[in-house]
Amino acid sequence: MHPLTITTRDAATGPVLEIIGDLDHHTAPDLRKTVGALTLTTGRQLVLDLARLDFCDSSGITAMLAARNLATEHGAHLTLAAVPPNAARILNIVGLDRVFTIHPDVATATLPLPATPHAENTAPSAGRHPSH
Repeated sequence: MHPLTITTRDAATGPVLEIIGDLDHHTAPDLRKTVGALTLTTGRQLVLDLARLDFCDSSGITAMLAARNLATEHGAHLTLAAVPPNAARILNIVGLDRVFTIHPDVATATLPLPATPHAENTAPSAGRHPSH
């Protein structure tokens, strides 16, 4: 058993939480508390750096989902970075690799988010009809 340590730092895109140790039913509340204390705002990104995550059970995954939901409520995004192979396998098996945005490392995860196109740029042109 490895104790959990969470360190917080600010990147240009938003907060980065480095999660070190075991994220399990004993420690998942610590992640929830840490994320709940953050100031998340529209357009910002919360990165969970999992490079030094030793173990993650279903409670840990639930805490990451809760963090994602909280970020979304505030108009922010949540990204996972450097997901260890054992955790990546579990995320893949349960389909959460399609729910979370996952980057290979923190450097990639903290690149500025691409701008969202304006609605007028994505609307179909007048008089055009989709082909059948």
